[in-house]
Amino acid sequence: MFGDSEASGVDVESVWRKGWGARCEERSTQTGVISTGEAQTQSCCFQDAGVQTDASGERLQAVGLQTPAAVDYAGLLSFLQNVEEVVIRELNKNWKSHAFDGFEVNWMEQNETVSCLHSLAYPEAQEQKLQVTSVSWNATGSVIACSYGRMEDGDWSTEKSYVCTWNLDRRGLNPNRPDLVVEIPSSVMCLAFHPLQPSLVAGGLFTGEVLVWDTSRIEDPLVWRTGMTDDTHTDPVYQVGWIQGSKHGHPFHVLSVSTDGKILVWQEERDGLLKITDGFSLVCQQIPRSTKLKKHSRGDMVVGVTSLSFSHFEPSVFVTGTEGGFLLKCSTAVETIALQRGCSFALKAPAQFVFSPHGGPVYSVSCSPFHRNLFLSGGTDGHIHLHSMLQAQPLISLQLSKKYIFSVRWSPVRPLVFAAASGDGEVQLFDFGKSSQKPSVSIQQTPDQTPVYCLEFNSRQTQLLAAGDGRGTVKIWQLSSDFTAVGPREMNHLDQLANEITD
Repeated sequence: MFGDSEASGVDVESVWRKGWGARCEERSTQTGVISTGEAQTQSCCFQDAGVQTDASGERLQAVGLQTPAAVDYAGLLSFLQNVEEVVIRELNKNWKSHAFDGFEVNWMEQNETVSCLHSLAYPEAQEQKLQVTSVSWNATGSVIACSYGRMEDGDWSTEKSYVCTWNLDRRGLNPNRPDLVVEIPSSVMCLAFHPLQPSLVAGGLFTGEVLVWDTSRIEDPLVWRTGMTDDTHTDPVYQVGWIQGSKHGHPFHVLSVSTDGKILVWQEERDGLLKITDGFSLVCQQIPRSTKLKKHSRGDMVVGVTSLSFSHFEPSVFVTGTEGGFLLKCSTAVETIALQRGCSFALKAPAQFVFSPHGGPVYSVSCSPFHRNLFLSGGTDGHIHLHSMLQAQPLISLQLSKKYIFSVRWSPVRPLVFAAASGDGEVQLFDFGKSSQKPSVSIQQTPDQTPVYCLEFNSRQTQLLAAGDGRGTVKIWQLSSDFTAVGPREMNHLDQLANEITD
């Protein structure tokens, strides 16, 4: 029915293209001729004029002006030639003099008094009669943090304590309303801000746990914690700090000190945990014996650590204060394994040298930021010792109080100045440039002689000193220029103190 077939092609020409092509036209237009012209002009004449006052002496006297005195240039030249030799000799003498070595011009307004700038407190902590156990300035120097707890007797109950912060540069600062309040289920014994990150602060608890908070996170500031494991401290943590790490990924580690005899180094891990990366232990049997010190117990008994300070010149060297009153020079660069057991990590024995002891527990040590061999210590015997790393006996021993010395700190800007917090409610400022036996200023912080437990200089705003007491108050003291302006030859004086030799 159907089949294949081929048909011839058909061409259809476009009528549309033909029609439009036939209607194409060309047109042109141009404006009329535009006339142009050029012209120039110039001033035809000019004139200069000048004026000058009349220099005649008569006219000057008429208006009451003084006639310029005649200058004897020949006489002036003769005078300068006569005194030239004497002046040059004196200038050479002054150039070789060391009378003004170390002198710096102080353009700041001189302030001769120490005044209380702020009195900070958290009312709820005061209602619980909690004490300020520690204070710390952040890296910018504008935020002060304090921890609340109990120093005289720890409480293993669930009584809550607090960490509070205030930004002193904030407008409308309310001294009784902290910018941040963190509730802690145990007494907080110590605090330390990160040296570079202004919002990170580490704390040690009475339970032995170590925590790190981020103060920029208002809702949930806790970022890391050690948890309660076999590696956690079994006694209260009396000091925390930040030390330089050896790896690029972890520039700083958290360090904790406890009366269980352990000094532990922690590193941040995932899931908000701190993991131990290094550790040290003080055991009686591994402490060097000194013939000038009293015999202490031997064996595997641990030595409780109550305070610690690293050298500002040798990162591996640190000094520890102990419950027994001993001061020990230690090093992180040791390989000897400690005898203490009960830890999954191999602890090392860091003690290398023993200094003359205090009469009771050493609550504070502070290495000088200006001299590699000097450090201060204070303890329950009411004494402050100035020690040299090179000898056992103290260079200076000061009886400051009949009660405890809870804290001692070197000034970050004055080589000869330090501050101490005492059990009778005083903050004492010393200047070795003026006296090596008595304080330059004694500030009564608490009216009822409640102890001052902690203090800290501000390394950024060097005129500020924070001190916390047993009434739950942190006072910010504004120091006078006497304690912030460096005097001439202070380093020479400090070298003289360090070079003294005791019998």
